[in-house]
Amino acid sequence: MSYLKIALLQIAPGDTLDENLQKGMEACRKAAGMGADIALFPEMWSNGYRIYDRPSEEWMAEAIPADGSFAEAFERLAGELGMAIGVTLLETCPGGPKNTMVLFDRHGKRVLTYSKVHTCDFDVERNLTPGEDFYVIPLDTACGTVQVGAMICFDREFPESARILMLKGAELILVPNACPMEINRLSQLRARAYENMLAVATCNYPETVPDCNGGSSVFDGVAYLPDVPGSRDTCILQAGGEEGIYMAELDLTRLRAYREHEVHGNAFRHPGKYGLLTEKKIEAPFIRENYRE
Repeated sequence: MSYLKIALLQIAPGDTLDENLQKGMEACRKAAGMGADIALFPEMWSNGYRIYDRPSEEWMAEAIPADGSFAEAFERLAGELGMAIGVTLLETCPGGPKNTMVLFDRHGKRVLTYSKVHTCDFDVERNLTPGEDFYVIPLDTACGTVQVGAMICFDREFPESARILMLKGAELILVPNACPMEINRLSQLRARAYENMLAVATCNYPETVPDCNGGSSVFDGVAYLPDVPGSRDTCILQAGGEEGIYMAELDLTRLRAYREHEVHGNAFRHPGKYGLLTEKKIEAPFIRENYRE
């Protein structure tokens, strides 16, 4: 069997960029010492997602380049530790900053830069520039190449996010997060893993951070096992609210065997009948009128 070890860095941020840099690097070193193949940060680690209860001009000024010294420090650290690192930051962008995750592989190579597509435009995130697309990359790990994609927080609320990543070949979706992980949001993550036959690893801030409660999780997406009646719980890790580094071991051999013969994901889709999904946003009254029956 091939096990991918994923470390969720459920840690509280400091008050400055430098504090977050130092604490983040320390957490990565601890994760590597625990045998992690990948370490994942919560959402917008560079400033601790401190974008509420402050003037927008203040936190927008904290944006940093995705290829600046903060990211470069984790780039070097990934190569030094031989561990992939998914670090998050508020990224500078001409039209307004982006909510971004940069993934470095175990050789210190930047392999993925993803910016949150579904920004929370009903709130202060309306000041952010949304990402343009979803990406899947081959990540070299000690247990072989893994196809990895990313979503950030609110992205998980849209089935299309994970569906596109699945269609692009994702086996694992990394999800930096910053919000209360209650039963319905956890159910979304469980559903995204189940319906797409892939693993979803989510890292949240601990309960000491305002409007967060820990609950970082990994769902492996394998609902059925041979010769085992009924379905199984796909949750292989559910953290409590406390600050800490939480490790999950994802059985890649089992996941890949499952994807070869099960009926979910892309197996029996009818994409020709999904045209409405690609239309521009339709007003709710129109939808109710047309689907009354």
